[in-house]
Amino acid sequence: MLIALAPFTKLPFHATLTGITSDNVDLSVDILRTVTLVNLKRWGLDTGIELKINKRGAPPLGGGEVTFHCPNVRQLKPVQLIDEGKIKRVRGIAYSTRVSPQTANRMVDVARSILGEFVPDVYVYTDHYKGQESGRSPGFALALVAESTTGALLSAELAAEAGQTPEELGERAAYMLLQEIRRGGCFDVAHQWIALLWMVLCSEDVSKIRLGPLSPFTIQFLRDIKQAFGTVFKVVEDKHSDTLLLSCMGTGYTNVNRKTA
Repeated sequence: MLIALAPFTKLPFHATLTGITSDNVDLSVDILRTVTLVNLKRWGLDTGIELKINKRGAPPLGGGEVTFHCPNVRQLKPVQLIDEGKIKRVRGIAYSTRVSPQTANRMVDVARSILGEFVPDVYVYTDHYKGQESGRSPGFALALVAESTTGALLSAELAAEAGQTPEELGERAAYMLLQEIRRGGCFDVAHQWIALLWMVLCSEDVSKIRLGPLSPFTIQFLRDIKQAFGTVFKVVEDKHSDTLLLSCMGTGYTNVNRKTA
């Protein structure tokens, strides 16, 4: 939620946050850094936005720390993101804390063997933390991002739960990413709501994006947007690709504390 509000602060936003950096409840810091913030640049925040991981923090005890920097803007720009393109490569990050460094490699080997059957360009980085930077609990997770020829980013991630092996996690995360690719659209299911919010908050012009099937959360969020802003999206089904084209007129929301663009 901070990322959704940060562009509209009075001064450029700087925050240091502590706690859990990756679990199966919220987006991890890896997906926020490699997907969410990259998507936000499409609305006009192209410089100065950064999320730096200082310490990793696995559940349940956390102990992680990140630093978030975001410039403020007067208005967000409208977007036209309807060409989903073809998937050209997959990138990812496998992290581990307070476990064997080989844990990350085991996740990578399984995920790469599965994804390599569909996309030739697959590279997953390993990120092992130890000592003071490893948080208070042992843990490991895998975050994967598929990039299309038009720059669309589709992500999937999974954090380890009790009794789960690195091989099981790598396999499941890989198939989760393939499912996101199969859904189609320019945004994955976890980023549907925030893309729609930025469309509503941009200048008074038409924005249009392509999404895969809407999640129950996104459907409820559209109802909340109508109640809060009075904005109703036009939704057109593209039967050829089984995707949806959503468009709306921006509300022209202006950050009155920022006098220039």
